Amino acid sequence: MSDKKAQIVAIIGQGYVGLPLAMAAVDAGWTVIGVDNFESKVAQINSGSSPVEDITDVQLQAALHSGAYFATTDYSLVSKAFVITICVPTPLDEKRKPDLTLLRSAATALAPYVSNDTLVVSESTSYPGTLRNIILPIVNGSKPESSKTVYFASAPERVNPGDPVWNQKNTPRLVGAIDTESQKKAMYFYQSICDAVVSVSTPEVAEAAKLLENTFRLVNIALVNEFTQVCSKSGINVQEVIDAASSKPYGYMPFRPGVGVGGHCIPVDPMYLTWWARQNGEVASFVETADSINHEMPKYCVEGLEALYGKLNGKHVLVVGVSYKPDISDTRESPAEFVIRELEKKGAKVSWHDPLVESFNGQSSASIA
Repeated sequence: MSDKKAQIVAIIGQGYVGLPLAMAAVDAGWTVIGVDNFESKVAQINSGSSPVEDITDVQLQAALHSGAYFATTDYSLVSKAFVITICVPTPLDEKRKPDLTLLRSAATALAPYVSNDTLVVSESTSYPGTLRNIILPIVNGSKPESSKTVYFASAPERVNPGDPVWNQKNTPRLVGAIDTESQKKAMYFYQSICDAVVSVSTPEVAEAAKLLENTFRLVNIALVNEFTQVCSKSGINVQEVIDAASSKPYGYMPFRPGVGVGGHCIPVDPMYLTWWARQNGEVASFVETADSINHEMPKYCVEGLEALYGKLNGKHVLVVGVSYKPDISDTRESPAEFVIRELEKKGAKVSWHDPLVESFNGQSSASIA
């Protein structure tokens, strides 16, 4: 393998995970081929306009102008890479079960072009066994005959869109591979772009750790949401209670109540865990209960609004903010959607305002001027 090829990485998916990874790799001296299925997104990126808030147009344009990065829809170009990372969404289907359609599609599309001695890494969040039992067989089943050896590892993404402190470089990365040589190659790649890389024994450990990280957040959010309802019945200010508890310097971490949970991780990843548990004859009842509590919060909040202002039928209600968290335009799994549904069930005439979101459920932001 040439030294030139040894510094090329192909990243499948150029969204909230893939594009920041691409820019981090460029900063570390890699040449990056960004692959995405959407021609419009590829055209936008190659024009120097970033589709995600975490990457500025200036940063993207510098990478493009240096020749160290370009985006494409052509999967055949992954044959030039020493490392291929898969950074595609792994959402839930209509029954709230794991939907690995995009992950399977990415593995199937890259497989015929993977070169000998190439490392394939999955950064997409999924249940333990996904790399070994799904991605590996797909790639090995369709790889070129000349590609005798392909290496495999899991390094789940830890992206937090809009975070001004934690990013690809300073967030520790977990790496678990199917064998020793795969682990060496994966550690080499991630150590080149991350300040700290944590080696774990198997890809299943890395996959399970990612589910645990976000399940921890789900259940603690559910706890404080339920606690809020208990306090409300007694006329106790829950925010003051949380502030008071936060004065303890150990054994406590503050979470704040809200209208639900949103984003690409917290509402989704724990459902991968509950599904995986049931496949193994277990029931993650605590997690399932937490999910149920959070899903009831939009209804609880709308009922509280009705208790304050009377029947909502025919009243105009403005929902301010529809992204899943402040200062970003990402509306994936936003609880605002469920709040709007509950308001409409009550007969309210609902509009929304969010200066960062151009369109939401086919509608545009209302003016508050």
